[in-house]
Order: sequence, then structure tokens, then C-alpha cells
Amino acid sequence: MIVQSDMEITIDDFAKIEMKVGIVKKAERIEGTKLLRLIIDVGGEDRQIISGIAEYYTPEQMINKKVIVLTNLKPKMIRGYESQGMILAAGCKEDEEKGIKPSLLTPDSEVPSGTRIC
Repeated sequence: MIVQSDMEITIDDFAKIEMKVGIVKKAERIEGTKLLRLIIDVGGEDRQIISGIAEYYTPEQMINKKVIVLTNLKPKMIRGYESQGMILAAGCKEDEEKGIKPSLLTPDSEVPSGTRIC
């Protein structure tokens, strides 16, 4: 069965999205929240990313983890911290209601940080 999304984009729209492999260098919980403050190397450039995954991943589990980072997302202030991208995961809010917890997307082989996702 083919399921079609209600919101289709063109290949030109997709080409605007920049994703890279990143390696988490630092991670800490933002007290009183479900947020982690991550410092991620995306190929010689460190990005601070605030992610709502603290109830699923500890800071210790995140250190040296390779993740997929959306790098050209407009920065946003979250709880007083600037988030400079987004890490990608399978499992969204509506999936949590079905008992599916977020699972971080990671490369399945060794690739260096900064490698583009295409």
C-alpha cells in the first residue's frame, strides 16, 4: 500500500534542506525541563542544539554519539539558549501515544562528522 502525505514538496524544496552527520561532544540536562543542551561537531564547526529528548536519553548516553543534524534551520531561543539546528529522530508526539519512544537517526557505518546527507 502506498501512503501519500497531505503535504508534498518538490525536489527543489528538498534541495533547500541541509543535513550533516554530527558527533555529540558535550551534553547536559537543562534543569527542570525535558531538554538536553548538546554541543555537536558538524565537521569542524560546533553547534549548540537544544533537544527535547532528556526523558529518553541521558547526557552520558549522548557523548560521542553520531547523529543526523538539520544544519540550516533558523536559530531559535529555547529556555534562554540558542538552538542552532535540530537532531533527527524517528518517533513523533503522535507516535509516543502509541508507545513508540523517539529513536535517534544515526549512520550505519563509519562516516566523519560534517558528511552531508543526500
